[in-house]
Amino acid sequence: MPAKIDETITFECETGNYHTFCPISCVSWLYQKIEDSFFLVVGTKTCGYFLQNALGVMIFAEPRYAMAELEEGDISAHLNDYGELKTLCIRIKKDRDPSVIIWIGTCTTEIIKMDLEGMAPKLEYEIGVPILVARANGLDYAFTQGEDTVLAVMAHRCPEQEFPVGESEKTRTKTNLFPFPLLKEKKLVEYANHPPLVLFGSLPSNLVSQLNTELRRQFIKVSGWLPAQRYADLPSLGGGVYVCGVNPFLSRTATTLIRRKKCELIVAPFPIGPDGTRAWIEKICPVFGIETQSLEEREERIWESLKDYLDLVRGKSVFFMGDNLLEISLARFLIRCGMIVYEIGIPYMDKRYQAAELALLKDTCIRMCIPIPRIVEKPDNSNQIRRMRELQPDLAITGMAHANPLGARGIGTKWSVEFTFAQIHGFANARDVLELVTRPLRRNENLDNLDRTTLVRNTNEFYTSTPTPR
Repeated sequence: MPAKIDETITFECETGNYHTFCPISCVSWLYQKIEDSFFLVVGTKTCGYFLQNALGVMIFAEPRYAMAELEEGDISAHLNDYGELKTLCIRIKKDRDPSVIIWIGTCTTEIIKMDLEGMAPKLEYEIGVPILVARANGLDYAFTQGEDTVLAVMAHRCPEQEFPVGESEKTRTKTNLFPFPLLKEKKLVEYANHPPLVLFGSLPSNLVSQLNTELRRQFIKVSGWLPAQRYADLPSLGGGVYVCGVNPFLSRTATTLIRRKKCELIVAPFPIGPDGTRAWIEKICPVFGIETQSLEEREERIWESLKDYLDLVRGKSVFFMGDNLLEISLARFLIRCGMIVYEIGIPYMDKRYQAAELALLKDTCIRMCIPIPRIVEKPDNSNQIRRMRELQPDLAITGMAHANPLGARGIGTKWSVEFTFAQIHGFANARDVLELVTRPLRRNENLDNLDRTTLVRNTNEFYTSTPTPR
């Protein structure tokens, strides 16, 4: 009789620091997403050096972000912070004419208690351009949480949702349908008459279109996204507006939407992998009284298209060291693909916001008949390396600092930052996730084959070249 599998999730918390990329790197994707924005990072030369080198901006490009570098005098004596920032913002307005300027506070501004929030409203009034202040320092936030702080601040600037007189979200009929044209399929499709739905999380435009289309297939209309492509197009928020996240690192934004804007949060798994995308849609539809249609068949078709990758990863083991807060979702998807996950390290864990994702992780492990991996919040890297020496995983998903040392010890590695910048959401992009995962596995397998071929060739040459003893 098979041993009973432990069906409880084990959470641990160690004392390690955030061994992650600096959160000010969120500028690299947010300035591209919000097309009429300008990001001003307030920090030291070290921050500027990081942005210049780590983001890999081409020499001919003109990115819409800049550094306000603090000198020694600024740090020690607070000489003229307001005047300097005013000069920079006036120049930004003249050169770029942005619809919004976003100040990104770094570790230095946090340590010297620089009053960015106090200066911004006055300067906003003087120059006539909205100025938002987001704290994205590495003392308090992990890599991807930089986006979380920006979206939480931006949520405060969203307009209030207005319902027609005498109508509220509770009096709306959820079953009535009204038509809209779907040009690609050349037929009339209908939306359900449901309360507004706003999705939050910064995704490229093509991914936004894909997820909008997936919900449209279920007759659900997305009223807007936070952030929008243009600052002027921020979605309306308020009581009666439902919101749902697409990334697991946006817990502060979710809290702001609930408490400050009085929105209704749909707690759902995140649309990463076919299983996660299906579960994400299945959590949204019942809220509006809509039954899902053809989701099972769509998911099965995606799994069928992934067979070549599934054959490569099935039975392989993976260890998450923790970096970008995507670890729970990625681990759940890889377990569903047949991989063995030894440990899920994660810098920060909000169990309320990720409740549905944790439940799906548990269900996936039970379905695949494997133990639920333990989750280690704020892991100590020294302890993790000792555990990896014992477990010898086939793959470690880790930050860039540990990739080469682990590779030298015979463990295949993948940079976790690559999953942050790759397009991994929705049904159509599950293949891209597995492409990233299998690349080091395929490389190691090719090297092993090369070593065996070389050994055989050298052995054959030895026997053919050695004189036969008399």
